[in-house]
Amino acid sequence: MLYAAESRTPSAARAAARRRIADAGVAVKPLPERDDDAAAALEGAALALDGLFGTGSRLPIGQRYRAAARALDVRRLPVLAIDIPSGIDAETGAIDDDAVRASETLTVAALKPGLLLMPARENAGALWCADIGIDDATLAAHARTYATLDDDAFLHMVPRRALESDKRSAGAPLVIAGSRQFPGAAVLCALAAARAGAGYVTVAAPASAAQALRAHLVEQVVVELDESESPEKVVASLCEIARYSSAIAVGPGLGLEDRIGEIVRGAIAGTELPIVADASALFHLGKHLHELRGKSVVLTPHAGEFARLSGKGTIRAGERVTRLREFVERTHVATLLKGLDTLVCDGATTFVNPSGTNALATAGTGDVLTGIIATFLAQGLSPFDAARAGAYWHGLAGQLAARRRRIGVVATDVIDALADAVPTAPEQTVLRRIL
Repeated sequence: MLYAAESRTPSAARAAARRRIADAGVAVKPLPERDDDAAAALEGAALALDGLFGTGSRLPIGQRYRAAARALDVRRLPVLAIDIPSGIDAETGAIDDDAVRASETLTVAALKPGLLLMPARENAGALWCADIGIDDATLAAHARTYATLDDDAFLHMVPRRALESDKRSAGAPLVIAGSRQFPGAAVLCALAAARAGAGYVTVAAPASAAQALRAHLVEQVVVELDESESPEKVVASLCEIARYSSAIAVGPGLGLEDRIGEIVRGAIAGTELPIVADASALFHLGKHLHELRGKSVVLTPHAGEFARLSGKGTIRAGERVTRLREFVERTHVATLLKGLDTLVCDGATTFVNPSGTNALATAGTGDVLTGIIATFLAQGLSPFDAARAGAYWHGLAGQLAARRRRIGVVATDVIDALADAVPTAPEQTVLRRIL
């Protein structure tokens, strides 16, 4: 059964579609405009197809379609949305109050960014992309400001060890992290860096945290920073250690004291290595972002840290993309904005991460992400590529950890899942699973 809205000025395409429908023996009825009529129309159905609107539609939904959209709800019966669930903005991810809740969405030709952005991401359900014969040249002719990854693209991006690699050429990140109060952040960051493939991980931490770090880090080198020395001397020590490293991760668990801020900024100023800055480092860089210009840096704030870092307060619903783009255009620093729809922006492109799970909403998983990104930087990826590849793999590991442990996932579970979460090369088909 097909329910369709009547058109006052039927087009030639609509007339042709009507003829094909009639030839196929499909009964056509007017679209129900009352809630009880819409519910009755779906009574006994095993599956509903949502094809009310396409990607060019704009919010809000017209009144004549609201009853049908409300009735198309995965909580009542399985719903397959064609291209997009009706009632969502295909670019921004905004949704109408009566937007269709689909169990699966089959989008055609190319992904629409709104399907990966919250809150529409929840309405899309399982997301598939279908090849309908539009060639790559036609798609490439359209300007793209968004990007994402699938398993195949991720596998092509991840660096492979050369046969003649030694432990340092395989990736040698320096992790500047930890404190007496928060030694675990350094442990998680260092372990994640190692499990992401780094050959030689060095952790530089205050002497008061060293004993706790050494109790958990066996294969990694722990270097003590003298807490009685001046910030200048500590920076000099860090710069010497950095000579034997190929990237720096700075911030997890360091603390918010002014002295730490001097050390963080001094270490960044004193190196040309690529850097991933997170947690405490973001606090200390908030009023000194100009010092990052010209450096190879990726910042990894969550929404609260970004509010302070950007100087423009809390991000309101629907503002994540525009706020992030404005920040990167102003600072010229690649930035990863954490969330279920994690974003990475380098000024030209906004990457929307398709992997992840709410199981990652637990202490320490951000430190794990920082360690993964540090390894990718140490292996030669750009800040933008290291951040998006790191976010994708981190999300896959979180999903695997959640399957293994239905409740109570902790950050070490994510580290343990990294190896098994690496995808295998997918078969080439006309359908690709995205979410």
